[in-house]
Amino acid sequence: MSENNSKAIEAVVASYFANIATMNPTGWVENFAEDAVSYDPVGHPPTKVHEGFREFIGQLQAAFEKLEPTTEHIFVAGNEAAVKWTMEGVSKTGKSVTFEGITVFEINDAGKIQTTRAYWNPTVLLAQLRS
Repeated sequence: MSENNSKAIEAVVASYFANIATMNPTGWVENFAEDAVSYDPVGHPPTKVHEGFREFIGQLQAAFEKLEPTTEHIFVAGNEAAVKWTMEGVSKTGKSVTFEGITVFEINDAGKIQTTRAYWNPTVLLAQLRS
């Protein structure tokens, strides 16, 4: 694992989270390989990122006034990174939400995200939005 490869992986992961924070669908999807697949969350059917990304970012834009991801730890090994994150946000109805998880990113040889596997519990978020 070269230092440059590790830095490249950290950079694409940082871009992934930055584009969620700005709810920028074009910037977000540019981080992904053409045939990338996202398991978000794990246990739900996977999404082909380039087919479903506008819907994903659209859901964020519809539900949230603001989203602020914090990447607490990034562990890079080989061509993968495991990221412990916390997401804080404010819904369109003014509710504050906080949820956390771990996302495992697999990066291809071109430096693009090939696969994401996000481990988090959407019911925690939904309960906060409904409270």
